[in-house]
Amino acid sequence: MKLNVNGVERQVATEWRDESLLTVLREQLGLTGSRFSCGIGECGACLVHVDGVPTNSCLMPVAAVADKAVLTIEGLVAKDGTLHPLQQVWIDENVPQCGYCQSGQIMKALALLKENKTPTDDDINRAMSGVLCRCGTYDRIRKSIKRAALFMSREI
Repeated sequence: MKLNVNGVERQVATEWRDESLLTVLREQLGLTGSRFSCGIGECGACLVHVDGVPTNSCLMPVAAVADKAVLTIEGLVAKDGTLHPLQQVWIDENVPQCGYCQSGQIMKALALLKENKTPTDDDINRAMSGVLCRCGTYDRIRKSIKRAALFMSREI
């Protein structure tokens, strides 16, 4: 079975077709940025984009994405190694404490900023509500999203 992950066609053994996308990403493709946490789609630690839509990969059978584009946190880094603006501001603002939810947070923030170039705190709170941070760094997450929005608005 072929998957398009981060713009690269990847081959996955057909025996894995009933596994979750998260399991295949981590165990077959070595893309460990998306994390397993709750396993029921409630926490957002496993969030990836499937055809541009934020998706809890723990709930998605890998066979369901065989003809779709999957974007993981690893796919945000440019070919020259430059971090995506969201990744960079996350570092600059010291957002992570334990870091477990951060890939899901960044992927959800990416979806928000694609829809809303200048989100308010309320917009951010609503959009990010499906990704839980056990460390409670929500203030820094909001600040980082706003900084990334400013930076991304200057990009051509």
